Amino acid sequence: MRETPRSRETAADAGPGLPQRRPGRAFAHTGASGSGTPHRSDGRPPHTPRGARRTDLAGHPGTTPPVPGWPAPLVSGYVSGFLGLLAVLFALITWQVAVEGPLLRLDERVGGKLFGHGPAALTQVFSDLGGMPVALPVLTCALGYTLWRGARRLAVYAALTMAAVPALVIPLKVATARQGPLTEAVNYFPSGHTATAAVAYGASALVLMTLPRPSWLREASWPRAWMMPVAAILLTTATGIGLVLHGYHWPLDVLASWCLGPLVLAPLWWVSCRSRRRSSSRTPSC
Repeated sequence: MRETPRSRETAADAGPGLPQRRPGRAFAHTGASGSGTPHRSDGRPPHTPRGARRTDLAGHPGTTPPVPGWPAPLVSGYVSGFLGLLAVLFALITWQVAVEGPLLRLDERVGGKLFGHGPAALTQVFSDLGGMPVALPVLTCALGYTLWRGARRLAVYAALTMAAVPALVIPLKVATARQGPLTEAVNYFPSGHTATAAVAYGASALVLMTLPRPSWLREASWPRAWMMPVAAILLTTATGIGLVLHGYHWPLDVLASWCLGPLVLAPLWWVSCRSRRRSSSRTPSC
């Protein structure tokens, strides 16, 4: 049987093997000094030298795109939407209290079932968290530390925020004249203790978060920045629960102040965000 004659292979078509150096190549993999650095045969440097390439997380050459964070307008949009929802809820509750609507009657039935539950001593302690003798010294210490760090403008804004609480709560109490639980007295809406706790602890958290941490705390794993607002939220929540369980306030009184607190703190939050952005622009490493 006749075999088809194969064509004679050339050296260039020999298949896989060691690459042969060809004349006229634009790039060579070894320099004249044997350094192993790529260079052009005409003496010009390469356009993208290997040493200038960034590597990815695994160490391979290439360009790792930066991971984008949450843009400031997006965060501001979420915060604005949340504050708008709180404003609508606060207006709805106030309207129902003023006209003695069905929501008010439901509130009285729910409150009547909650009064007296829980340890009386513990609910009293929770209620006292919103009193001026407890909440105001906490804010005073935070403002004193802020002044000591030189952030006088931030301290003034926080003090004005705290002063806004009685300026808003007292007229609402007089206008609604809601009778309190287990008493014949009036002017119980909204809860002043809950509003005081929300603003005092919230303002303390905002000003402390805005200030840069001291050098001896920068390497420590605590305190984390998120711990301060969480502590403020927990203290405010405990205050409202204690007031309802001990029979000092109706649930809607507390819920209205929970809505009012973030609304009062919103200007201070905006000022603290601007202060943090200015500090970050001055010290990029922070």
